[in-house]
Amino acid sequence: MRLGLTFRWGAYFGSVVCALGMALGAIAPGLAAAGQTDSVRSVADNAAPDKTSQDKTSQDQDKDEGLVIEPKELPATYPHGPYKVNFHARGNYVPVLRWRVESGALPPGIKLEDNGVLHGEAERAGEFQFVVAVRDGGQPQQAMQKGFVIKVVEAITLAWKVPAHVTGNRIDGSVEVSNTTADDMDLTFEVKAVNENGRATEIGYQHFPLKKGTIGMALPFGETLPHGAYTVYVDVNGEIAKRNAIYKEQMKTPAALQVVVGP
Repeated sequence: MRLGLTFRWGAYFGSVVCALGMALGAIAPGLAAAGQTDSVRSVADNAAPDKTSQDKTSQDQDKDEGLVIEPKELPATYPHGPYKVNFHARGNYVPVLRWRVESGALPPGIKLEDNGVLHGEAERAGEFQFVVAVRDGGQPQQAMQKGFVIKVVEAITLAWKVPAHVTGNRIDGSVEVSNTTADDMDLTFEVKAVNENGRATEIGYQHFPLKKGTIGMALPFGETLPHGAYTVYVDVNGEIAKRNAIYKEQMKTPAALQVVVGP
């Protein structure tokens, strides 16, 4: 009798253990997947950038830099062309900023205001170097300086394309003309050959609108001439009526050209 009870109890206990094993087997994959998801989420959270931290770092860098003058460089201009640039500063400073030219020279016709506005119209071509200084409103004041260059280029450029030369009883050649301004201009192109007696003969003429931004337009000239030695003069005049501006350029041959065959 005791043997029969022992057997039945052992069989019952084995069934319970088996059932527990199956249950654990069923939920184990879910537990593993949950663990993996938590691990991935933890890695992603650690890798994700903190925008607040980035903004704070950027602000701290500006503070470390102190007062920084901008822009880094200045645009070019041309004589009588409208010009305006606003200087500004970034970094850690106390308003209000005050600006001035510390050394060097601005192009004649352009000036720097106390509030950092650089404006005007350059009167002549050239390259102008100067140093700008700025001070803030702190006590003690912060100060910073920076060097700049303004290039004032010619509004009209004129160059030989085919230098004036003698062919038989003719003088021929061509030039290249450019309009570097932001405006169309009324262009007059005139070429004269002047002999040893001072007598001038027109050997080229055109009058037309030269579009803004035109670069290297070819203008030919040439004419049959009597026997003699000639100096060739090339003149271009460009007018921008709305700004009451007139630009002039001239070239001439370095030496007289000898026409030895008559017409």
